[in-house]
Amino acid sequence: MQIIPGEVKTSELHAYLLGAVAPRPICFASTVNKAGVPNLSPFSFFNIFGSNPPTLIFSPSRRVRNNTIKHTLENIQATGEVVINVVSYAMVQQTSLASCEYPEGVNEFEKAGFTPLPAERIKPFRVKESPVQMECIVKQVIATGDGGGAGNLVICEPVLLHINENILNEKGGIDPHKIDLVARMGADYYCRASGNAVFEVAKPNTQLGIGVDALPAGIRQSNILTGNNLGQLGNVHELPVIDPTFEDEHLKNIIQYYSVSPAEMEQELHKYAQKLLSQGNVAAAWQVLLC
Repeated sequence: MQIIPGEVKTSELHAYLLGAVAPRPICFASTVNKAGVPNLSPFSFFNIFGSNPPTLIFSPSRRVRNNTIKHTLENIQATGEVVINVVSYAMVQQTSLASCEYPEGVNEFEKAGFTPLPAERIKPFRVKESPVQMECIVKQVIATGDGGGAGNLVICEPVLLHINENILNEKGGIDPHKIDLVARMGADYYCRASGNAVFEVAKPNTQLGIGVDALPAGIRQSNILTGNNLGQLGNVHELPVIDPTFEDEHLKNIIQYYSVSPAEMEQELHKYAQKLLSQGNVAAAWQVLLC
């Protein structure tokens, strides 16, 4: 299937893009107009783009159906300030309610049942229920077009972060399971970034991985090991060698039981190595594959 932008309806292209580029973090933007009336609305065209200076960008795009802009953008153009609140699972339904297009002047804090807190350096209010609230100065707004669906990149610099201490781990960092963030998918789908959905991928920052191309052919061409498995094995900084001190009872059983059938033994070894890789034990998986 191929889609050529410009040859399909914008609404159709929009749906494909949002389904493919996901999950997307949610910017829950709090602004005020010139009269100080608050507005609160979520946007999933959002991410962080630098830390020195800290830079966040979100896009209140022009409406596809009638090419109008949103109150958030109008307020930002008028005041140059915004509080970006992150969205946890505990507040996702209320956040969705705040996305309703209420008439100008309607307070979404009240409609969605959120608690406004005064910001310390800017005028818009913070959302008490959000685990991290970032007071931001708007540095620039870049319009990507003037038609329905065009983006308006709001480039923000956080000047003060408020972090709920309940989401911190013992080292003072943010625990992904405690902050329990949600993200937008396509259509009406969301995902929850905690529990079994969270996993670690080891990344060498100081040493290069040997790469999949450097794996022995018998491993690289395995019909058991997946691309992810090969990526884990290729992430070591040098090709491992057999460790004579390595002992594993299950490995011994495989060798003894399949000693008369080398082909079957290789399959079983690869299956066991795959199990070890799923547990994050790359060193042991290598020893199994090298035996």
